[in-house]
Amino acid sequence: MKRMMQLTMVLAIALMATIATGASAAEDATELMKKSHLAYYYAGDDGLAEVDMRIVDKKGKERIRNFTMLRLDNEQGGDQKYYTYFKKPSDVARMTFMVHKNSEGNDLRWIYVPAVDLVKPISADDKNSSFVGSDFSYEDVSGRHWSEDTHTIVGDSTWDGAAVYIVESKPKEEYDGFAVKRSYINKESLLPHKELYFDEDGELIKIMTAEEIKEVDGIATIVHRTMEDVDKERVTHVIFSDIEYNVGIENDLFTERFLKNPPMQYIR
Repeated sequence: MKRMMQLTMVLAIALMATIATGASAAEDATELMKKSHLAYYYAGDDGLAEVDMRIVDKKGKERIRNFTMLRLDNEQGGDQKYYTYFKKPSDVARMTFMVHKNSEGNDLRWIYVPAVDLVKPISADDKNSSFVGSDFSYEDVSGRHWSEDTHTIVGDSTWDGAAVYIVESKPKEEYDGFAVKRSYINKESLLPHKELYFDEDGELIKIMTAEEIKEVDGIATIVHRTMEDVDKERVTHVIFSDIEYNVGIENDLFTERFLKNPPMQYIR
């Protein structure tokens, strides 16, 4: 009887340790993805960059987009604002796009179309729609909050010579963007080197790759990234230049007034 009680206690302790280890692992994975998200989308207090976008179809035909992007963080990891002013080509010139990112609810998005002098709200349901015809979605531009998914560290490896964690993420609620995302997170910079997106059948649907990472003002920054649509055999390149952090961008800029009248002090 005494041995049986001892064995029962050992098994109970082992079970509790397993549960604690599982909880700890989940917390570690969530904390890792939080830090990665902050490194990727919240560098500095604000940011400014020139952006060249190239959309390349399976035949090699290219479409070009050129724009200025501004970002302001109202709270680290929380509310955030984006402003994008398109300069080329002529069919999108002077168009503006604005996001009010809400960490506790749906983001608010607007597009100003100068040809018809119309400010158009973008529904929260459209977050997985293509961003100006590219392979990036609206949500890819401003980022999906880490708290919307459950995360598991499934291993580690090397990618392009760098040590990385391999993390699998699954949406907590029904979501059209992906069923599973596998991220390769740099152990030092915490930036994603690659993200693989899978549908409910386990089929690979798109791939984000950090083609080039540089230090800008002491901050590790992805300056060239691609998004590949596997089914369409199409890829979009996004290349950032003239990057500045902690510019002092004011909150008042992110209003409907500036959608129609862009802040030319930031447009080059």
